[in-house]
Amino acid sequence: MEKNAKIFVAGDRGLVGSAILKQLKEKGYTNIITRTRTELDLVDCIEVSNFFSKIQPDYVFVAAAKVGGIVANNKYRADFIYENLMIQTNIIHHSYLNKVKKLLFLGSTCIYPKNCRLPIKEEYLLTGEIEYTNEPYAIAKIAGIKMCESYNLQYGTNFISVMPTNLYGPKDNYNLETSHVLPAILRKIYLAKALEENDWEKLRDDLGKRPIDKVNSKSSDEEILEVLKKYGISLHRSISEDKIFSQVEIWGSGNALREFLWSEDMAEACIYIMENINFSDLIPSGPNVEVRNTHLNIGTGKEISIGDLARLIKQILGYNGELYFNSQKPEGTPRKVTDSSKLLKMGWKASVSLEEGIGRMLKELNINNQTVITDLKNQRDSA
Repeated sequence: MEKNAKIFVAGDRGLVGSAILKQLKEKGYTNIITRTRTELDLVDCIEVSNFFSKIQPDYVFVAAAKVGGIVANNKYRADFIYENLMIQTNIIHHSYLNKVKKLLFLGSTCIYPKNCRLPIKEEYLLTGEIEYTNEPYAIAKIAGIKMCESYNLQYGTNFISVMPTNLYGPKDNYNLETSHVLPAILRKIYLAKALEENDWEKLRDDLGKRPIDKVNSKSSDEEILEVLKKYGISLHRSISEDKIFSQVEIWGSGNALREFLWSEDMAEACIYIMENINFSDLIPSGPNVEVRNTHLNIGTGKEISIGDLARLIKQILGYNGELYFNSQKPEGTPRKVTDSSKLLKMGWKASVSLEEGIGRMLKELNINNQTVITDLKNQRDSA
């Protein structure tokens, strides 16, 4: 990419888009184009058509999407499939019509089968049934991959798809109904600790910044307690020890394994791919070879159970209450660790550890537990 090229970052307000925007600026790219949702509705094909015709971007990052955790994916199934299909279809098609030099489409590792062989390789796409709770979102993302691949083959475009593992990082979503698992657990344990310590100043400060179901810093104590209980944060009395303790509900057994990638690592990988890798580099060699699965996994190759993640966050925050794993609730795919060796061979790998990433998130939330985080990272590195 040329430093003065027109680069459109779709979804620059989101977790990945904001990280891509930040790193593009740091790398010296000077002509970055962004639009808010009110300025450009990516679901509207007429608005997208007019935008591309007028702006004529050279490069496009498709980081815009409707995303959420297991609750949101399962509850808003129609919204997830419709909005994601429309956003990506509009951008990819009009990128082709307006001769965009290169496009990067961001998907998700939820595209792979529920009981996929591990670690998950790109070639395992469409080899089995998708996990039910995120099926609409996954199908939309699979359509995006195949659309990029098909336009490349028919029209000679240079559109690349990447599949990041579970992401977390700056500007993450802490909404307890729609957030992904890591920020949701982090916030729930933080609120439970404040509740257990009877620290209403912390509770109200958090709710002032991030209201839950319209409950905010000005709501009554009863309203706050009620909404916290709704999302699995509650107070209990121990009869045997005659004391009050708090409890945090975590969906599922806690045994499901997940891989987590720092969003700024992901952004770095995306820019690296746009600068160094083309679709032609991803096509298998040989005569009459079917071209498929040209997307790239992006991950760390390291996994942790949801239970251990919750216990890690509990230790970092110094929370003394209980964790309750509700196995009656869905927990998604049992295990989902990616094989990112294809990208590794092309020269990129992740650098931020889970402990370091959580530490950075806490700093963003003005919570300083750096000593504990450093000790935990040293313990894991020496293990």
